[in-house]
Amino acid sequence: MAYLASRPGGRPVALRTVSEQQHIPLKYLESIVSMLMREGLITSSRGKMGGYCLSRAPQNYTVYEILRVAEGDLAPVSCLTKDALPCPMEQDCATRPVWEGLNRVMREYLEGITLDRVAREPRGQFSFCDGI
Repeated sequence: MAYLASRPGGRPVALRTVSEQQHIPLKYLESIVSMLMREGLITSSRGKMGGYCLSRAPQNYTVYEILRVAEGDLAPVSCLTKDALPCPMEQDCATRPVWEGLNRVMREYLEGITLDRVAREPRGQFSFCDGI
């Protein structure tokens, strides 16, 4: 997604090109692209100048949104996932508040970082407090 965001003019790019330039195995990239397309985060076009591109401006994506599509639920423990079954220990669990806090901080952090920022800022420029 960062590579697509960095493309001048948002021009489509072939998956093979992304694979070669980003050193990502083509088969793995195909599976990620499939999920991203299904959720409407990217679009594709056919033909000689075809390929994949973002479906909206890079500043309109958050890292959290992208990771949720690519990785699924980001909760640190299974009892906090969207489809979790009720836990009989929920009321007495000493560690649940810790996991809830981690989940909240992680989500707020990732929601505060846009794809545009990832694509244009030098590596290592994100501090713990960014996005919170």
